[in-house]
Amino acid sequence: MYLCAAMYSLIRKFLFYIEPEQVHYMVMKWLRLAYSVPFIRYFVKKQFSVTDPALERELWGIKFPNPVGLAAGFDKDAKYTDALACLGFGCVEIGTVTPRPQPGNPKPRLFRLPADKALINRMGFNNEGATAAAERLAHRKEGLIIGGNIGKNKDTPNDDAILDYEAGFKALYDAVDYFVVNVSSPNTPGLRALQDKEPLMHILNRLQILNKELGLGTCKPLLLKIAPDLTNEQLDDIIEIVKTTGIQGIVATNTTINRQGLNTPAGEIEKIGAGGLSGMPLRERATEVISYIHTNSKGSIPIIAVGGIFTAADAIEKLEAGASLVQVYTGFIYEGPAIAANICKGILKNKK
Repeated sequence: MYLCAAMYSLIRKFLFYIEPEQVHYMVMKWLRLAYSVPFIRYFVKKQFSVTDPALERELWGIKFPNPVGLAAGFDKDAKYTDALACLGFGCVEIGTVTPRPQPGNPKPRLFRLPADKALINRMGFNNEGATAAAERLAHRKEGLIIGGNIGKNKDTPNDDAILDYEAGFKALYDAVDYFVVNVSSPNTPGLRALQDKEPLMHILNRLQILNKELGLGTCKPLLLKIAPDLTNEQLDDIIEIVKTTGIQGIVATNTTINRQGLNTPAGEIEKIGAGGLSGMPLRERATEVISYIHTNSKGSIPIIAVGGIFTAADAIEKLEAGASLVQVYTGFIYEGPAIAANICKGILKNKK
């Protein structure tokens, strides 16, 4: 594994010369190609999968083989879930998926901040639509746990947002194991206004009704993804909303619009412009949000942690703060394909 890390460090230097969005799709196509070759697929699985009963987590009746997932945004269209299953993730969250296909924001829209181990993105929910994602998932080969992250189309007014969330929910219902409602991305104009108490209650209550109808009385786990920029008063509202609507948990947190304390020169940050910041600068704030929700809900709300998770120590910090599972995104880009395996090994070592 140490050799793998050293090799990736060298490869990353080359990859970072290429435009971020271009290299993302290039690498994912390579991974999918590798998966199609049986002996390579076997080698990759053996190299990156860590199996141990001590890693297993059971939530909402779902048995996760380990607590390390891949966050939404990496495989927006469910094109690479089989290949990603070989890298040892306990689950993969696809999306954010919208009911209708949309191109997202103009390019360039993804930027690296190596001095901060961070990214800024303003992708804008670029995806091929919920129906296309559901069809791909229906034909997947690996038994990987899949989360479906759903959002609204950019041209849908907030007053009609519920219709988009319902459409995405219906389209993906038979294809995913749990759902995440995304009202916290900073890259769709006006979306974060849906985090306010009244519109959020409306969306979640309607989805819970639909959940029971589609599940014939039983519900698929429904989670809410929140922004790290919420105040404690807003987090109190979120806790109350979760309890009132009966949804099953929270994903904390999405990207931030905060730019304080970065090592990257201010002029470069200004040149990049708007977008959500992810990666190491988010680590501390994400942990604070998780700890606040866990403490003030008396541990009653399951939390999936996202934000600044690069190492086993980062993951353990989130778990000790009250998270049940963790997800990586930016850390995957900076640490490479062994990230899930390395975190799992570190968690096991910490238990001894």
